[in-house]
Amino acid sequence: MTVQTADETFLKGFERILTDAATTGRRLTRDEIESRRALGARAAEAGHGWRALVRAHITAGRERHPAAADPDHVLTVIEQAVDAFADGYERAQRLVVRKEEAARREFIDDLLHRRGDPGQLASRCERFGLRLSRGHAVAVAEGPEAYDETDPVPRQVADDLFARFESRRILFTTKDGRMVCIAPGDQQDVLVHFAKLVYAATGASQVAIGRPRTGTVGIGHSYEEALNALDVAQRMGLDDPLLRAADLLVFPVLARDRQALVDLVDHTLGPLARARGGAQPLLDTLTAYFDNGCVAAAAARQLSLSVRALTYRLERIHTLTGSDPTDPAHRYTLQTAVLGARLLDWPNRPL
Repeated sequence: MTVQTADETFLKGFERILTDAATTGRRLTRDEIESRRALGARAAEAGHGWRALVRAHITAGRERHPAAADPDHVLTVIEQAVDAFADGYERAQRLVVRKEEAARREFIDDLLHRRGDPGQLASRCERFGLRLSRGHAVAVAEGPEAYDETDPVPRQVADDLFARFESRRILFTTKDGRMVCIAPGDQQDVLVHFAKLVYAATGASQVAIGRPRTGTVGIGHSYEEALNALDVAQRMGLDDPLLRAADLLVFPVLARDRQALVDLVDHTLGPLARARGGAQPLLDTLTAYFDNGCVAAAAARQLSLSVRALTYRLERIHTLTGSDPTDPAHRYTLQTAVLGARLLDWPNRPL
């Protein structure tokens, strides 16, 4: 049996070392060990498989050792040579992995924040598993604490996600303490499963999914939508574990013209501040009333009030604001103002 030519490059000098060291029984010198490490690093950089390289060393040791050498000496030389070779190989692999990871994170950052030339971004997409011929959606998970990719929770989520969807073209990363998953827009099952994994791993998290968008710019837009959905959920007190940006589009519309929203809240709900106890109890009453489909009994149960007490509060709101929550003609303006107040965090923050 002969050692393959491809492996000969990485066995350079091994036969000489084997002959000399196995004959005398000495250990490898520092220079000999460094030469093995250097060859191991070159083999890793060239992409050669570790198993074939080990086999090449063992084969060379069996076929080329001095006939008169002590077998124990031969095995010792092979062991030292392979150990040094492995050290160089592993160091180079770690460096390659770090460089690849840095390139991947840079690519994802550029993609999510729409930095750089779209054409160059598109050319990098295929390398990292994305096909721009289809739309993509981005899911962003906010947990009880900030994470990076080295933390146990993101690693567990990533391992479980890729184990389940090994053949899918998806990306996972952490960004600004949140976990992020990018998947083809027509594979919502991936993003929903991502949300389930995050919740199971953290016990308390919220995941927002942006709308599917096409192209590199579209992925950035989907990411921003998911972030905005999480922000809206925080302001509005929405505690659903899974949010979809498509279901929350009314809130960005309301917040787009802040001054108009401030005027609406101030004009419509500002008089509630004159109530005994301030505006908050009456604002909570309106929120519960609208959240329960304007059913007084359900709203009263949510607020732990009697229906009579709730009705009194609604009448008080009518008296102060001039708008009747039970009148369909007034209801839309009041409900929009209530949503605006929650977005503006009024009355906790002055308008």
